[in-house]
Amino acid sequence: MIDLFEKCYRPSLAKEAREKHIYPYFHALESRQDAEVIMEGKRRIMLGSNNYLGLTTNPEIIEAGIRAFEQYGTGCSGSRFLNGTLMMHLELEEELAKFLHKEAVMTFSTGFQSNLGIISAMVGRTDYMVCDKENHASIYDGCRLSYGKMLRYDHADMEDLERQLQRVPESAGCLVITDGVFSMGGDIAKLPEIVRLAKQYGARVMVDDAHGLGVLGEGGRGTANYFGLEDEVDIYMGTFSKSLASLGGYMAAKAEVIDYAKHVSRPFIFSASMPPSSCAVALAALRYLEKHPEIVTQLSEISSYARRRLKEEHVRIIESETPIIPLYTYEVENTLQKAIEIYDRGVYVNPVLPPATPPSQCLLRTSYMATLTKPLVDEAVGIIGEVLGEPQ
Repeated sequence: MIDLFEKCYRPSLAKEAREKHIYPYFHALESRQDAEVIMEGKRRIMLGSNNYLGLTTNPEIIEAGIRAFEQYGTGCSGSRFLNGTLMMHLELEEELAKFLHKEAVMTFSTGFQSNLGIISAMVGRTDYMVCDKENHASIYDGCRLSYGKMLRYDHADMEDLERQLQRVPESAGCLVITDGVFSMGGDIAKLPEIVRLAKQYGARVMVDDAHGLGVLGEGGRGTANYFGLEDEVDIYMGTFSKSLASLGGYMAAKAEVIDYAKHVSRPFIFSASMPPSSCAVALAALRYLEKHPEIVTQLSEISSYARRRLKEEHVRIIESETPIIPLYTYEVENTLQKAIEIYDRGVYVNPVLPPATPPSQCLLRTSYMATLTKPLVDEAVGIIGEVLGEPQ
């Protein structure tokens, strides 16, 4: 037999990028996740975080985590199914369900695990899943774990979605799964059309709202609320690691659906529960968001300002209505070179490479926080414009 590790020694993009000194990953933070950070000894303006509401440095929320750490210790040492349920877990689930206008919520230890746990619980061997091709990787891994049949439709192509729905046998159950806000492109799912087609063909609808919670809808309630479709979307999935400044994830649905998932979801049953401090931070961030819905407006306004300033600097962007603004860089090596150049000048952005994009459509993903100021955006965009601005 061949050596299992043989693949580890082959040439790769990562090795080539290191040799050319354009490797863009694993830059180490030396400060809090904020609008300005210290990264590898130098000040950088952070345009690569999912900390959309800027709550990771909020003193009130930090204090909630400290209190929980002191009261409950470092962890729960077991799964929610057995010894790992705190009253605080139940409190978070109850308050989040009310916020999302759903009957019930169950929480998971990570967002990635949430998709694994939801999809594998709800979709059986004889069922089907229909996925947008640009859905998050955790959705695809959840589909694999379910053993159901997965069909994919071209990104945001409703005609192709209908073609895939027509392939599902009448004897099978079907779950249509879409990101609410697509994490790389920043575009919003065509949820009204998705819901209409799902109803027409008898399918259920699941929305991964990892990048929608705190960003869209009334008070940041997400994509379904944004479209007025809260009662039409069967399952919400989301994370606490973005707008709610913590770690973990959730499923929101009807109470009977949640109860079923709690008793069959292997990633839920066989994983340790959210640590007390993470749970307390998510709960405190949720309460802060409810008390300060204006922070969602602030996020929208600073994102719109950044979008306008990038255009003024003649930087080619992908249009969106969210805090995610991707910048065109096209080829892989050019993308890596531009990312390092921008980083060296004091701005952190995220390169997006294949397989997340086609080979000649690479991007630099910028994302914005409600706590960014216009002077900081001006400084960052000025640097990006010097590197990426197109001659006029």
